[in-house]
Amino acid sequence: MTSPSLTDDSNSPNPLREGLRIRPVPDPAIVVIFGATGDLAARKLLPALQALAAGNFLPPAFAVLGYGRRDKDDNAFRDDVRKALEEHGQNGDSATTEGFLSQVYYQRGNLDNAADFEALGKRLKKIAAERNIAPNVLFYLSTPPEHFEPVIRNLGHTGLNQPENGWARVVIEKPFGRDLDSAHELNAVVAEHFGEEQVFRIDHYLGKENVQNILVFRYANAIFEPIWNRRYVDNVQITVAESLGMEGRGDFFDKAGVARDIMQNHLLQLLCLTAMEPPVALAGDAVRDEKVKVVRSLCRIEADDVAAQTSRGQYTSGDLNGKSVPGYLQEEEVPADSTTETYAAARVFIDNWRWSGVPFYLRAGKRMPHKITEIAIEFRQAPMHLFEETRGEEARPNALIMNIQPDEGMAVRFYSKVPGTQMRVRPVVMDFRYGSSFGVEPPDAYERLLLDALLGDSTLFTRADEVEEAWRFFTPILEAWEAAGKDGMHNYEAGTWGPDDAQRLTDQDDKQWRRL
Repeated sequence: MTSPSLTDDSNSPNPLREGLRIRPVPDPAIVVIFGATGDLAARKLLPALQALAAGNFLPPAFAVLGYGRRDKDDNAFRDDVRKALEEHGQNGDSATTEGFLSQVYYQRGNLDNAADFEALGKRLKKIAAERNIAPNVLFYLSTPPEHFEPVIRNLGHTGLNQPENGWARVVIEKPFGRDLDSAHELNAVVAEHFGEEQVFRIDHYLGKENVQNILVFRYANAIFEPIWNRRYVDNVQITVAESLGMEGRGDFFDKAGVARDIMQNHLLQLLCLTAMEPPVALAGDAVRDEKVKVVRSLCRIEADDVAAQTSRGQYTSGDLNGKSVPGYLQEEEVPADSTTETYAAARVFIDNWRWSGVPFYLRAGKRMPHKITEIAIEFRQAPMHLFEETRGEEARPNALIMNIQPDEGMAVRFYSKVPGTQMRVRPVVMDFRYGSSFGVEPPDAYERLLLDALLGDSTLFTRADEVEEAWRFFTPILEAWEAAGKDGMHNYEAGTWGPDDAQRLTDQDDKQWRRL
């Protein structure tokens, strides 16, 4: 039996990549990448745009303009892009790659110089005229966060934020602020020059296939939504673990820490999608309205409660995948007396009807045994007195595990009888993986998010009020940690699952962290 097609375009080179052909093609446009010679552009943005072009998801009238301080011309930048695609790209033969490169340009300039932005405007008009592109521009801020404000202001002062007879949109990378006050100030600057409908605050986790699948899983399957509440759910555990250390990012990370780098954005987004109420539509503000309600419903952890409801630590030297790795304080560009956390965990509650009394355990860390992001829903234990003598020592509750990365999929843990003449009970797992079920690996998150931004679909991007509410929750925690300094900092060996101190968070409810 032939499987049904997931696309209406038989000419697409990879018809299972999201079924994007059923969506409208974006308007002719130019994508301007500020920080085009940086790591993010090389590893993610340019390969994602090339993949979209190779899949015929972009209009024929399309161009990419890299903007940076390095002294290059179009040909030199195209050589750099070609190397980036060879190393990080996945789609397209040499002909499609060369076709994409012919649409790539470079503009030298500084991010804080208004005259350079005037020159950028002239270059955009020239490219638009040469390629017959309407005056539609997507500005992507792939820069360090300290450059966000000057770029936004220069776009506004030169009129590039409001082109005639076209549209302008701006994509802003994380981190969006480092606390509530800075996020509020940045939002004010953005709002001064762009309407909210023009602004796309990106969190690449929202572009991951299984993150989007949370909504489909919950609202398209009648067997799960009725039990998605405090009556049946015992606890929720959300984990974002990375095996990497600093990898040359010591200076940046030490100014942020794992809470700012992961918990305030990636992890909180996973919590919102897991806990939100059904939206009136799977689009735009309908989804974002429900996410904001979740963040506003979080029980605030005030300064006096931070020590009891959170745990933090730093990794020390250890063995990981058979190799000896240095401790955090021995990493390059990390101060020897740093009190920045590389592991953070929190016990939080959502004060609404659906989740009242259900603990949400959140944890994120660097130098874990392996990379994994998952959401685990553990259900209340069924009365097991009939099987007390036959189920063995493994008495974990039923659970639904949503694997976000690296193996995107889902698994359900339940009890089953062991084959044989005796009544013996054992937990078993039924799982689903995207690669094996659909025959292809999911597309990179940036492909989906860039296409959405070009289409003007803001569903998978964070809104101004959501960003500020997230910081309103995390800022008191961060301030308490900074005030405590080394007090309350717990070491853990690289290659382990974090400090022993984190166990007390689940001990308060007589629970335990999942073994990953």
